[in-house]
Amino acid sequence: MIKEKICVVGLGYVGLPLACLLSKHFEVSGFDINEKKIKDLENGFDETGEVDDLKKYQINYSSDPAVIGEATFIIVAVPTPITETNEPDLSPVESASKIVGQHLKPGAVVVYESTVYPGCTEEICLPILEQESGLKLGRDFEIGYSPERINPGDKVHTVDKIEKIISASTPEALERLKKVYGLITKVFEASSIKVAEAAKVIENVQRSLNIALMNELALIFDKLGISTKDVLAAAGTKWNFHKYQPGLVGGHCIGVDPYYLTHKAQQVGYDPKIILSGQEVNESMAGLVADKFAGKKNVLIMGITFKENVPDSRNTKALNVIKRLTAQGIKVFWHDPVFTAKHKPEVFSTLPYLKSFDEITEKFDGILIFSPHAVFAEPKYALTNLRNICKDNSVIFDVKGFYDKTSAQNLGFTYLTL
Repeated sequence: MIKEKICVVGLGYVGLPLACLLSKHFEVSGFDINEKKIKDLENGFDETGEVDDLKKYQINYSSDPAVIGEATFIIVAVPTPITETNEPDLSPVESASKIVGQHLKPGAVVVYESTVYPGCTEEICLPILEQESGLKLGRDFEIGYSPERINPGDKVHTVDKIEKIISASTPEALERLKKVYGLITKVFEASSIKVAEAAKVIENVQRSLNIALMNELALIFDKLGISTKDVLAAAGTKWNFHKYQPGLVGGHCIGVDPYYLTHKAQQVGYDPKIILSGQEVNESMAGLVADKFAGKKNVLIMGITFKENVPDSRNTKALNVIKRLTAQGIKVFWHDPVFTAKHKPEVFSTLPYLKSFDEITEKFDGILIFSPHAVFAEPKYALTNLRNICKDNSVIFDVKGFYDKTSAQNLGFTYLTL
């Protein structure tokens, strides 16, 4: 039986927690092209905040791709973003495939975890592996696909508690995946790589569409002057009503992945109307939020990351709101104690950052609670303190209902939420 030597390529939200879990059972190397990240990891610092007590795991971190050649089991866990025109940006996974191919040794299996459209692993990644390595699938190496299901910032639904889909190019390769992944969590054997790819992408398509429905309802109820939150609470008393909440869908999963499937659908001649309509509704929500501050002079945004309790601002819809606000001539300030600057969009460098409430020189006439980090429950972020930095009759738009509506209204705020 093969005693696998594992190399995880890409040490972000997906790769690092996986490498840590696997290191309990195997010799594991972690490769990343970011030398600073490698140094941070060697010093026990995880910028994503996903892994606690990093130093207790025995992992060989390296920015030298030679470590890939020492592995029998290679896991590729790199981002799959979209372009400005909402097309799949496969450059990270293509680049990773090229590096892996250049160091691939006979007998190895290469497993992709990145979210892609059905067919991508075999149609895009495999040819690169073969071209760069000079090896042939089936004769010299095998491939697999086991989609990541990480939920950034979630300390409950971690890798070891989520069932893992596995698929591979041969039954023998699938058995290798089963023996590796089966040591850290329950596995489900998909019938093919394409099926596994499709399964992952529709998980996020389904969630995106359900949120889009809630968002469209919120738009309707806003016109009708009734509370979406109250409507959903009432409707939720029926046993078969599925509970979703409206929201601004950002990040590198739910807001991105549907475009991978729509791209492939259009490529094969099908127009995915419902999925694209859902994306359009979700994209429109930034406008609804920004319009509630019409006529205001200066607005503070609290929490600019793509979701609460994560430091990442990639594809944050706070950016869309800011663009709409500044287009109205509103001066925007921002405050985020959780955010880290690595992925900071350029616009945040041009906006005034409020490090603490003691720094304000002019009171705000609007506050947007965009990403309600848990830290906002601390006394210094209490509504009374927010009131002290605001003018009379200020608007507080609390996207996810973090603060109590009645308490906010009693302090004189115009309280709004989705």
